[in-house]
Amino acid sequence: MTKYNFTDIPERLKTNAIKWQKVKHDPEIIPLWIADMDFQIFPAMTEALEEFAKTSVFGYDAPKDSLYRAVQEWEKTQHQVILNKEDIVLIEGVVPAISVAINAFTQKGDAVLINTPVYPPFARSVTLAKRLLVSNSLIDKNGHFEIDFEQLEKDLVDHDVKLYLFCSPHNPGGRVWTKEEIVRVAELCRKYGVYLISDEIHQDLVLFGHKHHSLLSVNADYQNFALVLTSATKTFNIAGTKNSFALIPNPKLRKAFKDAQLVNNQHEVSTLGFLATETALRYGKDWLDELKIVLERNINLLTETLTTQTDIKVMKPEGTYLVWLDFSNYGISHNELGNILQEDVKLILNDGLTFGKEGEYHFRLNTATPTHVIEEALKRLVKAFPKG
Repeated sequence: MTKYNFTDIPERLKTNAIKWQKVKHDPEIIPLWIADMDFQIFPAMTEALEEFAKTSVFGYDAPKDSLYRAVQEWEKTQHQVILNKEDIVLIEGVVPAISVAINAFTQKGDAVLINTPVYPPFARSVTLAKRLLVSNSLIDKNGHFEIDFEQLEKDLVDHDVKLYLFCSPHNPGGRVWTKEEIVRVAELCRKYGVYLISDEIHQDLVLFGHKHHSLLSVNADYQNFALVLTSATKTFNIAGTKNSFALIPNPKLRKAFKDAQLVNNQHEVSTLGFLATETALRYGKDWLDELKIVLERNINLLTETLTTQTDIKVMKPEGTYLVWLDFSNYGISHNELGNILQEDVKLILNDGLTFGKEGEYHFRLNTATPTHVIEEALKRLVKAFPKG
């Protein structure tokens, strides 16, 4: 018996949710794109924010020791990462933290490597910082992404890469990297003197019996050139409260990161971010456990339906609630596919080309919505893209 409500969709239009903007103009549209969830949060979160609002004071707050303890306990119990309070650097979001790390550890013109296709702000952050973007293509093998380590080493050497932005678990595709793969990545960085920044924001959304291995849990020596960026915001759908944390045990790296953070005036975090993060980590585990059951059900339904009733190729994720769909079997141009999905099928998905050139003929679908919504979306996809 479920304890929480994963059946009803909250009223998103009243909050002016980005994900739902196009629904204002066409109520038939189902928005399954931007990575936030259409689920109600657990009651303790609402209660905590309501109690805070009753104080009627919304000024500057400092993070409480209890927040740091909540992060320490969560990382220890969920990901086997042992942290001291000073290892935790709070910042408003993982994407801003990526920009801080680029500015902290590289100079203009330096090469920064990413694995593509990947979350669009990776490439954007590199190019806006006037660094050289090096794209290392992932291999679609047996229905999931793998790293071409031979090409990766060649790219690191040929471009004299200074920093590697690593997405773990990977978005899109939902690949949960094995411990052995993470070690190979880190050892290449150690061999060639490359800083390694691991974006682990989806660390808590690992599914189907897979296990997330935090970079900081794999080998203590990696702390000399690597750090982890993560947050409770993706896990508990509280991104609007704005808080994340960089985990940096190495004092030298931590100082460089905090110095760059201060230069950009990114050292302040929302008071609501402090409160929501601590509440999530202290009281959200049961809700998260139920959420993952719903996500697995939705992903299984989507995978089985599209695989058996269409020629859409589904990359079933090992983690995250985001599914990478390949429409290349239909012989339709990428732009026309996008038009069909939005104008005829009335689905808003993420355009695969925004993740890199490898995303041609691909679109990303968000399954973090009640199952009846996924069922309706699947009916539309099966009708528009029948099996040949």
